Amino acid sequence: MRLISSADPDLWIPVTGSLGWKGRRHRKAALRMLMANGPRVGAGGQRRGSGFGAWLASQLAPFAMRKADGRVLAWTWKAEPELVVAIATTQELTPHVRMARASMPMEYDDTENFPTPLGVGEKLVMMTPPNPRGLPFATYTWDTGTHLVTLTAVCPDRERFGTLEPSLDDLARSIRIAGNATAGSDDVLRLPPA
Repeated sequence: MRLISSADPDLWIPVTGSLGWKGRRHRKAALRMLMANGPRVGAGGQRRGSGFGAWLASQLAPFAMRKADGRVLAWTWKAEPELVVAIATTQELTPHVRMARASMPMEYDDTENFPTPLGVGEKLVMMTPPNPRGLPFATYTWDTGTHLVTLTAVCPDRERFGTLEPSLDDLARSIRIAGNATAGSDDVLRLPPA
């Protein structure tokens, strides 16, 4: 399953599909934010990796995302790339994935229904994550029956994160499954396989 999006180009810069100098600043900001929110080592809170590792990751990320062939889409905020990064992914709904979703901590049960062209999904906004060093995030999830589509956005600024919620909602509504044709409105017309 491949994803496509009609994200507002005035607000979002796509990180996926950007190679070379084009989108370099936004790609580096997205990777920096994701690596900063990754696992930490030791009591001192030191991060894994190095400056060289971050540079290497920024060079290899576009090729890895291109190889993902639409299973991963990523964006940063156009006006301020360091403010928010959003990543949409799709994965096959195996029994293990279903079990992992069912056994998530109670903090993740506070979802609300979120209707989009993909169907009615779930929206979870965590302004204060359970991990005190974690970043605020929003997650949008859709169960298509065979795949799990997830959009996750993280932001290092707790005070400004709430102001981004309407734009994140619009970004979530722009995500489609490749191969779907639209019929002049926001409704999605699903065509059966030939």
